[in-house]
Amino acid sequence: MMAKAETSIAVVAPANRLAPEAAEKVKSLASAAYGDRLRLFFHPQCFLSAGHFAGADAERSAAFLEVANDPSFDAVWFARGGYGSCRLDEALFGKLNRAAHLKDYMGYSDLGVLLGRLAREGVGRSVHGPMPTDVNRDGGDQAVLRALGWLIDRDSTSLEPNWRADMRVFAFNLTVLSAILGGAAEPDFSGAVLMLEDVDEAHYRTDRTMFHVTSSPNVRNAAGIRLGRFSKIPPNDPPFEKTASEIVEYWCARSGIPFLGEADIGHDAANKIVPFPTSRFIGA
Repeated sequence: MMAKAETSIAVVAPANRLAPEAAEKVKSLASAAYGDRLRLFFHPQCFLSAGHFAGADAERSAAFLEVANDPSFDAVWFARGGYGSCRLDEALFGKLNRAAHLKDYMGYSDLGVLLGRLAREGVGRSVHGPMPTDVNRDGGDQAVLRALGWLIDRDSTSLEPNWRADMRVFAFNLTVLSAILGGAAEPDFSGAVLMLEDVDEAHYRTDRTMFHVTSSPNVRNAAGIRLGRFSKIPPNDPPFEKTASEIVEYWCARSGIPFLGEADIGHDAANKIVPFPTSRFIGA
């Protein structure tokens, strides 16, 4: 397939603020790799600060709606996670126009709230993948280039190795997935492979969250669960005596959900790309 002459990508921050220094690093990497084949726009909202968030809820909502509805952008790339995506204005999802339905939306972690909602409503294509803030991780340059490689050239080497085009696949942070179950951001998981990862959660919290997630009839209709990386796990007092893998396998077995093995996703620079199912034509 012939590459586009130029790809336009807008960056917004629906959760936490992006450091300007990180944006400059990403711009430099992108320019060196793609030159005039890429127009990369960091919305000024990315650098706002309102307590925990990258601007007030209304400012973050307006920035997302602005770039999503702008036909000059091919994709919306979420700047970073943290927390805040669930606080966006509920009304904005009814204001997404045709241009918004033709875009890719990439992020992970807290952005699972938006990715799930967009996927549920059939708006564009939600994609689990690295974000600009990952440039600050060890090996973060490669994470950023992996994301751009897929958004610009559909580089298949960027994809999670178990992802298949003929299969419905989702990828979520476990804690975020638990939070969206039963709400407007919960997609239909029937017949789908569900990839899970998490960070900064003690084993007892992972166990409790898996109890909740695997109790969902929607999740029980999935084709199976794959285990991504669970990292920076705080010590459990007393010791839980089960690994994250053993916890996930236990709840899969107890709920009758097939455990399918590992997934190459996580809160790290090796995090791979997982496109969600889409109802639109891939090449649109």
